[in-house]
Amino acid sequence: MTELYWDPFDKTIDMDPYPVWRQMRDEAPVYRNEKFDFYALPRHKDVDDAHLDPDTYSSAHGTVLEIMGPDPLDTGLIIFMDPPAHTMMRVLVSRGFTPRRIAALEEHIRKLSAQMLDPHIGGSGFDYVQDFAAQLPSKVISELIGVDPADREEVREAIDATFHLDPEKGMINDISFMAQIKLHEYFSEQIDARRKNPRDDVMTALTEAEIGTGADARRLTTKEAADFTNLLVSAGTETVARLLGWACSLFAQHPEARAELVADPSLLRGAVEETLRYEAPSPVQGRWTTRDVELYGETIPANSKVLLLTASAGRDERKYPDADVYDIHRRFDSHVTFGHGPHFCLGASLARMEGRVALEETLRRFPTWEIDTENIERLHTSTVRGFAKLPVLL
Repeated sequence: MTELYWDPFDKTIDMDPYPVWRQMRDEAPVYRNEKFDFYALPRHKDVDDAHLDPDTYSSAHGTVLEIMGPDPLDTGLIIFMDPPAHTMMRVLVSRGFTPRRIAALEEHIRKLSAQMLDPHIGGSGFDYVQDFAAQLPSKVISELIGVDPADREEVREAIDATFHLDPEKGMINDISFMAQIKLHEYFSEQIDARRKNPRDDVMTALTEAEIGTGADARRLTTKEAADFTNLLVSAGTETVARLLGWACSLFAQHPEARAELVADPSLLRGAVEETLRYEAPSPVQGRWTTRDVELYGETIPANSKVLLLTASAGRDERKYPDADVYDIHRRFDSHVTFGHGPHFCLGASLARMEGRVALEETLRRFPTWEIDTENIERLHTSTVRGFAKLPVLL
């Protein structure tokens, strides 16, 4: 019997981590990795509980393993904050994600989908990720944020570069670092421009919003607003692109389910949720313990790195019967792919709508396809899992 081992950097394990995660759930629900000095929680209940307990499981030391350390991060990014500072910032940024703004995007998403999918009608195939799934969410979030159309492709390419994973240096490498600087400079310029010439977009909303009340009230600095913008655009691009890639792959593997979705697009809401449960685009989130934690007779000491295995939680048979079966008719009350509690994904409603509309427009044009398995290219970082290239044969 091979020794149980998992880490988020191992590309071989990452091709199919589910058998290892099942073994961890059964044999090591508090998993310890000495090599990279972290603990991991693979069961749904423990991942969910951790999300709901930010006092114990802090985000302030980073949520990505390779940047986590004993000192809290002073980046101004909301994902690296704990309540009450996080709560105040979340209320602020949520003003940009109003139901009105999100609902107004649905027709825009349909038009963008048509523009990108229609040229492939009658063709032999195309790269579903590069030609569609990676571009659509970038264009949608750019529209919401207020990125000028002429700049959108350059911004998307810079976002992709920030996720570059160097085998020797992890994500802290020159390509990733330079891309982050480029994005921050760009958004800083855009924020300053909004102060002079307001528009109906999220960047303008960030320049006008105030933190605090009364005499303590203040506006966001350019750096804070640019940090917010950078985070929203990056997160809104990357995860939806992976969601659509996984859906394309899974529909090809389950042609009967795909045929049902073609016949009845109303089933897509459930199919999107099942896809999010079955293949979480962001499978791992990091936390830092502020006190000793007792679980299953084990002690996770204070000041430990803990990885919450979102994708493992989605396959936990303690929560989901027949968890390894992909079932678009599955009835379930929740999943943790978007998190839970104070750090629940701000863009969850937008991501769900993008997924539903994009897949509906895909199926309307292409009721069947096969995956060109020999030319697939996987995307691998410590926090994102999916396809970089996914050629389909029509």
